[in-house]
Amino acid sequence: MNSSAAVNPLESFINSFNIDLSASYPTQDADLIRQLPFIPGLKEILMLRQVHGLEHATVWILSESLGARWVDNHLLGGLSTEQGFYLYGQVNKTDLHRAVAHALQRLKNGESDLAVHPRCGTNLSVELLLTFGLAVGAHLLLPRTPIEQILGLGMAATAAANLAPELGMLAQRYITTGIPFNLEIVDITVKPDSWGRTAHFVRVRWSDRN
Repeated sequence: MNSSAAVNPLESFINSFNIDLSASYPTQDADLIRQLPFIPGLKEILMLRQVHGLEHATVWILSESLGARWVDNHLLGGLSTEQGFYLYGQVNKTDLHRAVAHALQRLKNGESDLAVHPRCGTNLSVELLLTFGLAVGAHLLLPRTPIEQILGLGMAATAAANLAPELGMLAQRYITTGIPFNLEIVDITVKPDSWGRTAHFVRVRWSDRN
C-alpha cells in the first residue's frame, strides 16, 4: 500500500452504516478525561495516540520533500512515547521543526489521513495476530494429517498477509492514533533512545487550549 489516501473497502463498508468512528473534535480527548477520571492512565493513553498521529504526519511531510505527496521515504522512521517521539534518519533540525509544526497544523485542519502510515508497527502487530488466529482456526478445523495441516498453515499465512494492510490501517485510524488537538511542541533535541540509538526527540506537552 503506497498511500494512506487509498480507498479502503473495509472502511467503506463501515461508513455504509453512516457510523463515522473517526470523527473527532478539538475537546474530544479532554472531555473523555473529565468524564472518566477513574480510569488509570487514560490521559497517558490518549496523549500517546495523539503523539503517534503527529509522528506519522511528520514523516509524511518530511517525505514530501521527495517531490510528491504520499511518497514514503523509507530512510525515515519514528517511535512514539507519551512525552514525544523519536525521529530516526538524516534530517536537518530546522527542517524537522518546520515539518512538525506543519504536521500539527494540517492534522488540526482536518487532514486526518496524515495520521496513518503503511510502515507503522500496528500493521505488523495486526498481521501477527491474524496469522496466529487463522492458524489456530485451521489447526482445529482441518484434519490432523500433516498435508492438510501444512496447507492450512499456508492458507492462514496468505490470508493474513492479504488482510493485514487494510485492517492495520483501520486499527491505526480508530485505535492507535489520534488527532493532536491537545499537543504543544516544547523543543527538539538529539538524544539516545532506550536502545542507545541516537535520534531527534520531539518533546511535546498536553494543553487543554485548542
